[in-house]
Amino acid sequence: MFSSLFSSVVAMFLSVVVMGLGWVLAKRAISDREKSSPFECGFDPIKSARLPFSMRFFLLAIIFLIFDVEIVLLFPILVSMTSTFSLILMFGIFAFLVVLILGLFHEWNEGSLDWAQ
Repeated sequence: MFSSLFSSVVAMFLSVVVMGLGWVLAKRAISDREKSSPFECGFDPIKSARLPFSMRFFLLAIIFLIFDVEIVLLFPILVSMTSTFSLILMFGIFAFLVVLILGLFHEWNEGSLDWAQ
């Protein structure tokens, strides 16, 4: 009982300290707004200093990461199938793959996988 209470107090204390440090550091960054602005030989910048961002590429990268994580989740199940065979395990794998395939078809119908457009 005492151990969990002590852990909770320590966690709350650390959270307050980290939030306080973030608040103090953010105040310093806001006050130096002039230093953080782009500088072109004393003139105001002509164009935006930021490069254009491709949202299509970002969405495709997120889709890749999602399917990559799902493959990592499937790997231990496939390894465990070599030692034991269970009908419940097979049903779980089948349900997981059905969700994956439905997600893939949804992305395909939405047009997120068409890079050329």
